[in-house]
Amino acid sequence: MFIKSLSITSGAKVIREIEFHKGLNLIIDESENQITGNSVGKTTVLKLVDFCLGANPKHIYVDHETRKQEYKLVKDFLIDNKVLIALVLSADLDKGTEDIIVERNFLSRKDIIRKINGFELTEDEFEAKLSNLIFPEHLSSKPTFRQIISHNIRYKDESINNTLKTLDTYTSDAEYETLYLFLFGCEFTKGNSKQEILTKIKQEDTYKTRLEKNQTKTAYETALSLINNDIEALNKRKSSFNLNENLESDLDKLNKVKYDINKISSIISKLNIRKDLIKEAEAELQSSKSDIDLRQLEIIYEQATSKITSIQKSFTDLVSFHNTMIGEKVKFITKELPSIDKAIQENNNVLKRLLEDEKKLTSMISKSDSFEELEKIIAELTEKYRKKGEYESIIEQLNEVDNNLKDFNKQLSEIDNELFSDNFEQVVKTQLNKFNIHFASISNELYGEQYAVKYDIITNRKGQRLYKFSAFNANMSSGKKQGEISCFDLAYTLFADEENIPCLHFLLNDKKELMDDKQLVKIADFANRNNIQFVASILKDKLPVEINKEDYFVVKLSQDDKLFRIEE
Repeated sequence: MFIKSLSITSGAKVIREIEFHKGLNLIIDESENQITGNSVGKTTVLKLVDFCLGANPKHIYVDHETRKQEYKLVKDFLIDNKVLIALVLSADLDKGTEDIIVERNFLSRKDIIRKINGFELTEDEFEAKLSNLIFPEHLSSKPTFRQIISHNIRYKDESINNTLKTLDTYTSDAEYETLYLFLFGCEFTKGNSKQEILTKIKQEDTYKTRLEKNQTKTAYETALSLINNDIEALNKRKSSFNLNENLESDLDKLNKVKYDINKISSIISKLNIRKDLIKEAEAELQSSKSDIDLRQLEIIYEQATSKITSIQKSFTDLVSFHNTMIGEKVKFITKELPSIDKAIQENNNVLKRLLEDEKKLTSMISKSDSFEELEKIIAELTEKYRKKGEYESIIEQLNEVDNNLKDFNKQLSEIDNELFSDNFEQVVKTQLNKFNIHFASISNELYGEQYAVKYDIITNRKGQRLYKFSAFNANMSSGKKQGEISCFDLAYTLFADEENIPCLHFLLNDKKELMDDKQLVKIADFANRNNIQFVASILKDKLPVEINKEDYFVVKLSQDDKLFRIEE
């Protein structure tokens, strides 16, 4: 899948129409006295492509370095002018194949535009549709569409500086495992299940820690045994009193009711603990979203622009990918809430009835002076039954957690038996060897180095096994990271084609002025020869002479002709 065009429009007005081709595509900043290229919007072109593929709109107007500062001028322009971004993708630019047309704007609610091939879609439908069109054989929810394409779009610090760790810092090793098993064509369909199980194990471990905050399960069991002994002794003392039959019966009923009250109360308490844990997890996720004071931001921006003639505009949010997955994660974490709320309500109803019974029974029991000693015993029994109910409830909850953990670990073990079997590991080795043929060959051709990807089977702190993939220099020399990253992306495209794995045939790269001139020329030549679309943003005065050609330029920007052509 190649980029055919990217257009920026406002109503009938065309702000920009950018046509792309195979091979090298350069986004040029040709400003004089180039202090920075970010102020004219060359990186924003890459971000707009990413936006059309599901990225958060904030990436376009939020400074990635401060993670909070908004460029109000840009944001207001995009919203006030109802700017529409349209991305056209094509399976083959030479053969006139059917296009995929993606359209998005920056408005909200009823004014939002989120279309694929003319059909309006919800946020969830949008990503699912893109995945279905580009990766039709990928039916699992993990890895996500956004995870799969992360190495194709490199403008964020994480992906610019890391070959394989292209996702946000919150991404688990299990998620990377699922992603690279998929990318390397290792048919493992249970990655989603494994991640869900690991999430549940973590949640149960947290709940168990909370329950055992004061004492362990064995301590509660020991204390319960002692309480039962005390209750037996107190009941013997109570039975020595010569009481009428009805009073004895009423006292027994009262003790039973008080025991039930305490047990139900303890159950409600534990349910509320579990509910609070889920709410805390939800709040933790939600708190990772940026919460902007727009007025304060406007003041800061005005102050900054009054002092700085050109503000850098290369931005990415460290938690941007995290934010795109928040909705899905919140849904998963909170799906148990309705059943917990129902259980709390049901138990509260039971508690209400028991409290009414307690009131009635208490009123029926005489409190004359002759029962002073008996009342002491009853008070002690009541307290013992309260603790008995509390401890039994805690033990019951801990038993449930232990059973859950046992079940989840059993499920995980069954998955791991397949994942780490000799047969599957051989598949991983075979696929990596195929990939490394391309990786080593390309890196040797372009850099005189031989890069490769290896895997290690690691065991984390919880004793869980994982495949961990990493890139290294087979010549055991230091090499250049930028070269390693570019070679990986080029190699993966050739590998995927060879293995008939659907993939994007475009690679978006920012800050290529950081790369050595000769290396950039070699990459350009390789992309031109191998049916790869290499899109790079770069300062014009940093361009090597060999590729400083109009044929390679898809858009030229400057201080006098910025991307959005906003009048300041």
